[in-house]
Amino acid sequence: MTANIFDELHADEETLSRLHARLEQAAEDDQILDVAYRTIDTPVGALLLAATTVGVVRVAYDIEDHDAVLTRLADAVSPRVLRSPRRLESVARQIDEYFAKRRTTFDVPIDLRLAKGFRRSVVEHLRDIGYGHRESYATVAAAIGHPRAVRAVGTACAHNPVPVVVPCHRVVRSDGSAGQYVGGVLAKSALLELEAG
Repeated sequence: MTANIFDELHADEETLSRLHARLEQAAEDDQILDVAYRTIDTPVGALLLAATTVGVVRVAYDIEDHDAVLTRLADAVSPRVLRSPRRLESVARQIDEYFAKRRTTFDVPIDLRLAKGFRRSVVEHLRDIGYGHRESYATVAAAIGHPRAVRAVGTACAHNPVPVVVPCHRVVRSDGSAGQYVGGVLAKSALLELEAG
């Protein structure tokens, strides 16, 4: 009796999996999938990856509450959000390569629509900070033409919509200490150590 229930449950899971794959494909074919997402396991915890047709729009740590992040994406970008790992295969592979120390830069399209104004200027500058390098919040502020906006740079880094891929973890305090980070201080330290070794 128990084996039959297990077989039925397993068959139901397979059916649901097949139906979801068909839904994914139909949404892509009909161009009605505005935000695709998936999660991946990494040394710094589970990351939610989300992409529009333009590119990666969001990378979120598990401490940010993935469900809440998806709700905000539905509000800010489109309610047509679906788990669709296929659209995110490239970025997922590159993140795996990064953590395996086989990649120092990301080569994926990025959609920065969630970063506006001053914050967008900061996020765009972050892309110029090379692997293994660090800049202080003050240095970033000066580089984008706002030398007195050190705290605002910190806030912009905290609201970087695509951490890891766009390296806000490389921005540290003037005394060299790590400072705060959207994924938590331990995640930031782990990323800096990964790149230092």
